[in-house]
Amino acid sequence: MKKTKKPDQVVYNTETERYDASLKPYATDVSAPVITKTDTLAWKNRNINKVNKHIQTKYNELKEAYDQMIEQYEYNNLVYGASFNFEPVVGDTYHLYIREDESTFLSIIAPEECNFNHVGSFYLDADGIWHKK
Repeated sequence: MKKTKKPDQVVYNTETERYDASLKPYATDVSAPVITKTDTLAWKNRNINKVNKHIQTKYNELKEAYDQMIEQYEYNNLVYGASFNFEPVVGDTYHLYIREDESTFLSIIAPEECNFNHVGSFYLDADGIWHKK
């Protein structure tokens, strides 16, 4: 049996041997409506701006948390590097002073009760971390 080629305007699938014009995702007739490409540029730009703002905000939060962590690290190095002859009690406030020879010491004496060069006041939490007051 000889197969004849169908005209171009007839949509015939030779593999399934069926007419499948209605199954095509595109127009198959000259009288079919025009297929226009959807303009997604505005949607993309809107979402790009939204995502960029979200990422920038998250970055700023992480940077602020990092800066606070570094500051806390430096305070802890400063306090733990100071000399003191007592065991600090968790939750109590202690005062850090600097001597004339640039060495530091920790004291229970408040700055208004002495004439030492005051660096800062700190309290110790349950985890052994010093916090600046």
